[in-house]
Amino acid sequence: MILLTTINWALIAPILIIEFILKIVALIDWIKSEDTNGPRWLWPILILAVSLFGSVAYFIFGRRQQ
Repeated sequence: MILLTTINWALIAPILIIEFILKIVALIDWIKSEDTNGPRWLWPILILAVSLFGSVAYFIFGRRQQ
């Protein structure tokens, strides 16, 4: 069993913070956009459920370029 005291939080904390910020920015962008590539209802599920890659996938594939 891994104890929380044995985890090196100095390495993990920045990754968690970056992931959280990307999720928030991706959700705000999704809310503001009227049209996306693919089904609009699917993107918030992917952003929230697929860790860091859901937000990155939204910015690469989901945003409709104008």
